Amino acid sequence: MNVRRLIPTTAVAGAVVLGLTALSACSTSDAADGGNGSGGGDKLKVTASFYPMQFLAERIGGEHVAVTSLTKPGVEPHDLELTPRQIGSISDSDYVLYLKGIQPAVDDAIKQSGVKNTVDAATLTTLEDHGAEVSGHDHGHEDEHGHEGEEGHEEHSEGDGHNHGQDGGADPHIWLDPVKYAEVAKGVGKSLEKADPDHAADYKKNTEALVTELDKLNKAYETGLKNTATKTFITTHSAFGYLAERYGLVQQGIAGIDPEAEPTPARIQELHTIAEKEKATTVFFETLASDRTAKTLAKDTGLKTDVLDPLEGITEKSKGADYIEVMESNLTALQKALGAK
Repeated sequence: MNVRRLIPTTAVAGAVVLGLTALSACSTSDAADGGNGSGGGDKLKVTASFYPMQFLAERIGGEHVAVTSLTKPGVEPHDLELTPRQIGSISDSDYVLYLKGIQPAVDDAIKQSGVKNTVDAATLTTLEDHGAEVSGHDHGHEDEHGHEGEEGHEEHSEGDGHNHGQDGGADPHIWLDPVKYAEVAKGVGKSLEKADPDHAADYKKNTEALVTELDKLNKAYETGLKNTATKTFITTHSAFGYLAERYGLVQQGIAGIDPEAEPTPARIQELHTIAEKEKATTVFFETLASDRTAKTLAKDTGLKTDVLDPLEGITEKSKGADYIEVMESNLTALQKALGAK
């Protein structure tokens, strides 16, 4: 607003100071170059690598954390490239939560950041090798591979001997198994208690509440997928290996765990045979990648198409507002495709 009037010098100086203060505050709250999150006063500054980590940090941290996600809504996390400003924001964080092996650019930046409280979610459970085809058996409430990882995970180094998927092909999509995700949640809760002991009681309470929700989700999947006409589902992105193993399903991926990988002609022909033999009804595609391959295969085989969301990010196309709601939508889609009874 251009108002021509005389203003005392002291008033001008005060306005300048206030303006600079406001500008500084805005810059701090937007440290991650426009990513999801909020800044805030004395809150623990948390950087999450992508949505599944952001969800855990927000739900467990509650009112005591200001969470910023490095991956904006609608961006495929596997392809993320960081800006210099985002790299700088990582170093300014009090706490960083990520999943090693899924975003190489993030792994490199975190390695160089020097942040004390850095947690790799892959150290809080056990990763497994999954290809395009995964057959599962119902584990019930037991996890023969898992552990809570509540102690010592902050001391894991880059060279700790664990294979988290970047070299050996281990599947990083642990969040799509509610049981494994609950294990990770417990580890995150413990790490936040150590990073911010003044609010440890709240972190513990929030963790317990989230784990209860994930247990309920697990039971819904167990019950909802127990009796189905077929156990086989086809998906463009082979992200559902842990889910298939947990609930006794068979995932047939058009390609591997890389959502951008192109299937071979031999694999397409193989899927034609599998779909007929196993009475598969649906080819699933996802919200953050092209549906072209899924629709082509479905047209050639006479199958339907539908969305099975790997939950790597929440967008306007997501069938749900958060992790729990989208997982419930995924269950409904699987029940329909598999002919749940």
